[in-house]
Parts: sequence; C-alpha cells; structure tokens
Amino acid sequence: MKRRSQVALTADEQAAFLDEIRLAALSTVDKDGFPHVVAMIFVARDNAIFMTSWTKAQKVLNIRRNPKVGVLIEDGTTYADFRGVSIRGTCEIIDEPNQVREIVHAIFARQAGSPDAEPPTGAFDHLEKRVVLKITPDQVASWDHRKLSGRY
Repeated sequence: MKRRSQVALTADEQAAFLDEIRLAALSTVDKDGFPHVVAMIFVARDNAIFMTSWTKAQKVLNIRRNPKVGVLIEDGTTYADFRGVSIRGTCEIIDEPNQVREIVHAIFARQAGSPDAEPPTGAFDHLEKRVVLKITPDQVASWDHRKLSGRY
C-alpha cells in the first residue's frame, strides 16, 4: 500500500479537520508571477472554503487577475503529528452585502465556538468595502501522519 493512501484523510475526517482548524494559508499569484501568501481565518461549507477580505486588499487584486489559488490548512508540532489539507482551487469574489454579512457572521461565530454567537460591535461596519472569497476545490490532497505511528 502506498504511503499517500495510508495517511490520506477520508471525506469525514477532512470535514472534521476543517471544522476544527481555524487558520489557513491562502496563496495567490501577484502581478509579477510570484506567490503571495497570507494567513486567513476561514469557514468550510458546501464543499467550499469561505474567507472575507477588504475589497482593495492585495490578495483580492491578485484573484481578480488570476482566480487560481492554493489553500493550506495544517496542524501539528512534529512530523509524526502533521495533519493537513491542501487545496488547489478557483476563487470567486462575492460582493453581495447579504452574503458578505452571512460569512462575516459565520466566521465570528466559529471563532466564538457557538453558531449563536454575535459578532462584536462594529463587525458589520463597512460591509460595502468587504468581499467574500469562495474557493471551490479543483484538487485536494490530505494527510494525517498520526496514522503511521498508531497514535490516531
């Protein structure tokens, strides 16, 4: 059996992992063709990754030029503990205010650990200056090295 298949996460394990981990690295391509990588808080739903950003942020400008992105979500402190999901996908920029509000709320609720949590005062200020980044996976790789050590 190949090592990749030994450590791959099942669909249910991927869903649980994406629900547990809060921080992702989003990679876009800048105007000179170099990677532009930023840390982002996200929420996973409906087979997509959702993030929010300011409309004029560099990552949004990059995505407008080239919607192909990479997302890395990883956890662990030693090689034997590494777990992760790597996504190559296409990013759609959504600027519809109700959808922006919904994702802002979902991210704050997730951070608070309760779907009923209310975002702090001011969280919805300037929604007209924000967008949602919806990343639809084209290719997904996953791993959980704990499966090799029996500590799974």
